[in-house]
Amino acid sequence: MTTSTSPHHQPPPAWGITLPLPGLTIDRHRFLVERLPDLGYGDVWSAEGGGTDAFTPLAATAAWSPHLRIATGIVPVHTRGPAVLAQTAATLAQLAPGRVLLGIGASVPAHVTDINGIPFDEPFKRTRDVLRFLTAALRGEHVAGDFDTFSITGYRLPHPPAEPVKVILGALRPGMLRLGFTEGDGAITNLLSAQDLPKVLDVVGPQPPGKELVVKVFVCPTEDTAYAHRASRPFLTWILNREPYRKFHQWLGNGELLAETHKRWADGDHDGAQRALPDEVVDSLFLSGSPEECREQILRYQQPGVTAIQLYVSPPPEVFASRTRLLDTLARLGPAAR
Repeated sequence: MTTSTSPHHQPPPAWGITLPLPGLTIDRHRFLVERLPDLGYGDVWSAEGGGTDAFTPLAATAAWSPHLRIATGIVPVHTRGPAVLAQTAATLAQLAPGRVLLGIGASVPAHVTDINGIPFDEPFKRTRDVLRFLTAALRGEHVAGDFDTFSITGYRLPHPPAEPVKVILGALRPGMLRLGFTEGDGAITNLLSAQDLPKVLDVVGPQPPGKELVVKVFVCPTEDTAYAHRASRPFLTWILNREPYRKFHQWLGNGELLAETHKRWADGDHDGAQRALPDEVVDSLFLSGSPEECREQILRYQQPGVTAIQLYVSPPPEVFASRTRLLDTLARLGPAAR
């Protein structure tokens, strides 16, 4: 396996939490954000699909914490204009100078076309063009001209960030991974097992300091395996049958393992597709067990070359019984646990 740096010279990856936690509205997160640094977490992440927007949770986090890095993972490149993305990132950078990481990506047609009415055209080229626009605009450059997927008459940020904003790509397969590292500041990958990760690292190859490889890991901290499967199987079946993720897992070598769920989904048998998703896939892509058991599984993603681990934590209902219990669960799950 090719790795980016020697494990003796690479600092341990930052750990972050995706907000909002499922089942908890964003206005109820302040106590959690204020405690995250004490629990060893350095990042707060958000994403944008069919629920909460990506930027409001980060603005709230910046107001609640002077230390946490705030990051999107990811914002779709079709649903916000290039200048709007640049403006939003630059505005966040005024609240959290030097602590903003902008993750953008193609997303999936379900989030672009089905609920926004925007054609999911040329996702690779669109992502590349938005990346090129943002890297120039966020440096304060005047951007004008024709890109392959849009044209800009002329734009310059009136207040470019005083400290750099990193731009990374949501990336699954080699083309997007290489683009993220050749033209951007790195990549974020997700929905893969720790055993799958070396294939991504082989593509990424050696990288200079400052580049980011973020791994998003899904976690359901409960010893009730039946509950964990009920909670995660519908989502996993849905996402693994989106074309980008189907092709991703075929590239990873998991096509045969997922063939039956893909066939049933294509035939319109969505319930059957859920039943056909092997338990071993559910357990490897949405970790479960006690917080300590989950933590041991998360640590397997701390492979040389990984700079950050983004946790999507879906606690069982009883964890939300009190703030103390929620904080205790995240503490036992997190990097500062003993």
